[in-house]
Amino acid sequence: MAGSRGESSHQRTASDPAIGPETPVLRISQLDALELDSNLEQLLWTQFTQCFQNCRPGVLTPVEPELKALLYLLLWRFTLYSSNATVGQSLLSLRYHDTYSSSPLYTPLSSRQKLGLAMLTLLPRWLQERSHHFLPCLGLGSRGAASESDDSLLRLGLRNSLILVSGLTKLASLFNFLVFLRNGRHPTLAERIAGALTVFSKPNVVRDVPYQYMNRELLWHGFAEFLIFLLPLINVRKLKAAALSCVFGNSSDKKGAKKGKDVWKECGLCGDWPTMPHTVGCQHVFCYYCITSHSIADANLTCPKCGAEAGAPESVKMSVQIVERVVVPPIRPRS
Repeated sequence: MAGSRGESSHQRTASDPAIGPETPVLRISQLDALELDSNLEQLLWTQFTQCFQNCRPGVLTPVEPELKALLYLLLWRFTLYSSNATVGQSLLSLRYHDTYSSSPLYTPLSSRQKLGLAMLTLLPRWLQERSHHFLPCLGLGSRGAASESDDSLLRLGLRNSLILVSGLTKLASLFNFLVFLRNGRHPTLAERIAGALTVFSKPNVVRDVPYQYMNRELLWHGFAEFLIFLLPLINVRKLKAAALSCVFGNSSDKKGAKKGKDVWKECGLCGDWPTMPHTVGCQHVFCYYCITSHSIADANLTCPKCGAEAGAPESVKMSVQIVERVVVPPIRPRS
């Protein structure tokens, strides 16, 4: 009884034209599924590496490509191999259909197609990450039968071959993506070779975004644009100097009066001994390069110490008084 009920439900699903392979899937939905799968792989790798955070740094670096490949195979085993859909496709109510099948109804991928799709996706990544180790391993060393010139020619040939294969693969992927933008089928080259087509898994699936999320995004984008427009118009230094003068105004004046000439020993911007000291109209002194660079960056520059409006930088004129000292020789006793 249960078997007949399952067969009847399977027949209804296979004969439903609303979810058949002829129903087109939005291109953005297929790209979103790929992006969700990529984010899930990155999340798994991050969680896996956190297990070794107390070990010495770089403990996973020698075998990092192999570990990433192993995590991908585990993820493929419990998602695509078992349910005929990746995690991203499951979230968007999508799945794979066998394009090599002559049946007009939905046909799941075979085990060979799933394995081929996994290998076509996994092997290029692993080869790209391990390519810098291939030449030393495949090339003949100086102790081999070939000479050093033959060794260098072999390495050069292998390198050029790898570059040529990589370039052809990228060119084919680009051409496949342009074809995908044209007809909306097979966003990746691996899916086209394996014969995997993305179709809907549920009838009447509509890609809809609720208005509350749209309103929230519009609100935050508007607020961010308002801050980007407003912040450059605010003179933060002047406000900071005014607040400090209001809070510590009397104490700062007394402290400045007590210091006296100590103000001339410190740059108001960098805090070091002023190099080529200049002033902008107040009692504070600045380095020439500090005040010039800040004046170019901010046309309405104010003194960061007292908040006074900065004028044109002027060099500080200092008078040096030389006091002549008379040296009296010591008096020696007569012998």
